[in-house]
Amino acid sequence: MAVIFSASSDRMSSQHSSRIIGPLLRWLLPHLSDESVESIVFFVRKCAHLTEYAILGLLLWRALRKPVRKDPKPWEWRTAFRVTFLVLLYAASDEFHQAFVPSRQASVWDVLLDTAGAAFALLLLWSIGRIRRRQSQPQPVSDP
Repeated sequence: MAVIFSASSDRMSSQHSSRIIGPLLRWLLPHLSDESVESIVFFVRKCAHLTEYAILGLLLWRALRKPVRKDPKPWEWRTAFRVTFLVLLYAASDEFHQAFVPSRQASVWDVLLDTAGAAFALLLLWSIGRIRRRQSQPQPVSDP
């Protein structure tokens, strides 16, 4: 959460991150139009939102579950919803913080995007757990 909070400062604003991503894109792909560069920078920034909140969701999931070695706990949708709600609250507080940073702007869409990142990570975790559980079940032996 501290990393996300620090990224909400002026230092990581669009004006500053565009100074890094933009020149890199222009060096790699010199024929890109200005509009294309802006679109790619926007896309990269939104992917960063998804990723950082997906990681936060997974870390909160682990913290709330308090896993113990060799004592697997079953999936709990209640915990997944609680984690998603906590991420939503933190994302809203982060956007509230950005409203007071001159080079940033608060956006409800970013809160939704951040929450979607956590929800996606939890659904991916649930899917992986189901696949692993199916693979670990003994297969029935068929008679010839």
